[in-house]
Amino acid sequence: MGNFALIKKYNTPAPRYTSYPTVPLWDNDLLSEDWGELVSKSFSMYGKEDGVSLYIHLPFCESLCIYCGCNKRITKNHGVEEPYLDALIQEWKKYLEYFGEKPQISGIHLGGGTPTFFSPQSLNYLISSILKSAEVSENREFSFEGHPNNTTKEHLEVLAELGFDRVSFGIQDFDETVQQAIHRIQHFEKVQKATDQARSFGYTSINFDLIYGLPHQTLLTLEDTFEKVISLSPDRIAFYSYAHVPSSFPAQKSYENHLPNELEKRELYEFGKKKLREAGYVEIGMDHFSKKEDPLYLALQQGTLHRNFMGFTTSPSKILIGLGASSISDIHLAYAQNEKSINSYQSVIAKGDWAITKGHRMTNEDLMIRDFILDLICNHQSIISRDLWGILSENQLLQLGEMQQEKLVELDGNQLQVTKDGVLFIRQICKVFDNRLQNQTRELVFSKAI
Repeated sequence: MGNFALIKKYNTPAPRYTSYPTVPLWDNDLLSEDWGELVSKSFSMYGKEDGVSLYIHLPFCESLCIYCGCNKRITKNHGVEEPYLDALIQEWKKYLEYFGEKPQISGIHLGGGTPTFFSPQSLNYLISSILKSAEVSENREFSFEGHPNNTTKEHLEVLAELGFDRVSFGIQDFDETVQQAIHRIQHFEKVQKATDQARSFGYTSINFDLIYGLPHQTLLTLEDTFEKVISLSPDRIAFYSYAHVPSSFPAQKSYENHLPNELEKRELYEFGKKKLREAGYVEIGMDHFSKKEDPLYLALQQGTLHRNFMGFTTSPSKILIGLGASSISDIHLAYAQNEKSINSYQSVIAKGDWAITKGHRMTNEDLMIRDFILDLICNHQSIISRDLWGILSENQLLQLGEMQQEKLVELDGNQLQVTKDGVLFIRQICKVFDNRLQNQTRELVFSKAI
């Protein structure tokens, strides 16, 4: 089967596998009153050795980026900062009660929304309050997402003093027509200034987020974007496929007649990969590239790369605590997601309760499949154990056989290897082993895989 035929066949909705099971397939058998007990158990099993990572969701933005699928609130009222930060700190204190001892923090990531919507003083108050109650790992990873338009010198300085040395700037595309369509206006000079200032304050890992498949995007416009990006020499680049889901984000309908078709989108991806390879970047895994000096590449070489709701990471922690509205916690034994509504989240936290609205307890089968899928995504190979072979259906075996014939995977005994051509289809390869999705009859909303 030709390459384009494979793209037509496999460019269907599929999870991004930052977790297994994926959120829509959770059993939701987790009561909020059980969460504290599970947190205590998980912390005693895993938290003392590898520490705890934090994802803190800061959901406010001053303007809407139409492509964005994150949970956010658009406002120019900065009076929302203080009550939201107080709720975050109160939620963290509740976790501390169940840890039973001072935790060691191995990572913090500030996501959004736009974390730099918050003033440097507000971020200092938040992070300082958390760090006072914890130890910090020597190999900690502290990172934040910055909007180049409002990431100030003061933001970078304050966060650097708190231990942050990684920043991710959302670039997406430098073409003015594309920026107008997606309502993400930021000039090259703004990005250049923010990048230079980050380096001056000692940030050792700077990431740029780029997206292919955006409206009005062509090989010519993408070439100009990559020339500008490479001139700034970021340490990492995330090159994401645009997720067009207008049923969930109606604003995306405004430009759907200007999106590249499947073949054009594939050409954009291959062109971007070629540019990155020529510039010395190495493909780490799905969507991610880095320089060979970056810790992400070293983790790939050493087989210690990990994947969670924050994407690829070098942190070994099995406990990821999500603070804030819509945040997801992964404590290895279970998952839980907070209220998406900011007002509801703040109200529940103020009462001293967990803000959890959905959750999932991991079964032994879940744990086995999760380890296998994450191994495939991080290392492009894994062992199909006897137990895993035993639960694959006839249909799943048929799908796997087809992928072997199409040379997307190679099977040597129990060793499954994703081929070079198969990397593009990694989400669909993982989907073969997703028992919960394979056994699902209702239609679920995921972005297309390619």
